[in-house]
Amino acid sequence: MAIALALYSRNVLLSLFGGVFLGLFLLQDFSFFATLDATLSLFISLLSEAWIGKTLVFAVLVGSVMELIERSGGINGFVEYMTQKSKLVASPRSALMVSYIIGVVIFIESSITSLIAGAVGRPLCDKEGVPHAKLAYICDSTSAPISSLIVLNGWGALLLGLIATQIDSGLISGESVDWLIKSVVYNFYAISALIVTFLVIWFNIDIGPMKAALPSNSHARLMFNKSAPMHYMIMPIIVMIVSVFVFLYLTGNGNILKGSGSSSIFYTMLTTLGFMYILYVMKGKMSTKIYLLSSFKGAKKLFGIAMILLFAFAIGKVTLQLHTGLYLASLASNNLSPYLLAAVIFLLSSIISFSTGTSWGTFSIMIPIAVPMAVGLDANVSLAIGAVISGGVFGDHCSPISDTTIISSLASDCEVIEHVKTQLPYALISGVVAIILFIVFAIFA
Repeated sequence: MAIALALYSRNVLLSLFGGVFLGLFLLQDFSFFATLDATLSLFISLLSEAWIGKTLVFAVLVGSVMELIERSGGINGFVEYMTQKSKLVASPRSALMVSYIIGVVIFIESSITSLIAGAVGRPLCDKEGVPHAKLAYICDSTSAPISSLIVLNGWGALLLGLIATQIDSGLISGESVDWLIKSVVYNFYAISALIVTFLVIWFNIDIGPMKAALPSNSHARLMFNKSAPMHYMIMPIIVMIVSVFVFLYLTGNGNILKGSGSSSIFYTMLTTLGFMYILYVMKGKMSTKIYLLSSFKGAKKLFGIAMILLFAFAIGKVTLQLHTGLYLASLASNNLSPYLLAAVIFLLSSIISFSTGTSWGTFSIMIPIAVPMAVGLDANVSLAIGAVISGGVFGDHCSPISDTTIISSLASDCEVIEHVKTQLPYALISGVVAIILFIVFAIFA
């Protein structure tokens, strides 16, 4: 219901609330008043969870950071340097390629990857007349795929834990790190998505709804501000990148893989805002009053995005209570051919991830199912785990209720539904390639 409403009405908040309410209505045995009470209790419990609160504040503070960078004139200085002084960006291809490279290089946290790729790429795309929908596609198609391939991050920590559980159960033997490395090689969707995205940029391929996407008219507004040295934009972004590593290290007690993603991005934004105060106010670029007003203005712009994230978390909780993922997984038959097992696991993981809007939740549901299925059919276990990872990323990539979809839209200043519709054909191409590869490797590997 939530997905259908979102695609039909283009009102994401209403759609998510409709899905949440219907799910709770089923859980409360069709009692309207019990559903109202359960809905209120759900949102109170969500707001009381620290990691959710930090993630919501992060979304709002992103607006403050972006508004301050724009107000400082640093964006105009950066655009001027890239397009006029250095001539590094002189076409739509080069404007998008900057965001693509950033998305591939910064693999530590998918939210920060999308944010920085969007922040850097947006003014360049405005200058070159590139639609924000295409930038959102680049941000989304690099952040999660690269994070699921180079697993020196929270993704790796989760997957290691899930694989270790299977080792402890006696189903497989060996080290969880070895299993993860062998499985990541079979993450065909992520690999395919990165290659397809590069080709789309290089050959300027527009298919489906992307053909109708229009360039933003915001670059006229950006150019209204006087240019300032580009380090007013670059230095806060560098501080942001470094801070993520530092706080992952600190929250993980010396182990980046065990660091808290929600806490790290929250403290990163606070650190960045503090640094910007020193850079802009104490050096005389703007007054404290302008700094505070700009921060508030930017935060207000993204308050709606924070609400969408909250409702996305809510529907995730409801689908968990409904056992949506487990039900979908139970539809798979144990009488499958070993040659089709990986492809079926990929499709099943994709459906679960698309329906629930979470790749990590899909990993948690499907790895304990996929490993025993592979062992029972004497199939390639690493290929099965790789299919789970690929399917989780693919479904999450396509889903309008996914937090990574929402954050990529946020970073690129693109409507969520427009982003979903315009990137879906490209994601489906990568998905088809992944299915073919899973069948081929199941037969010949």
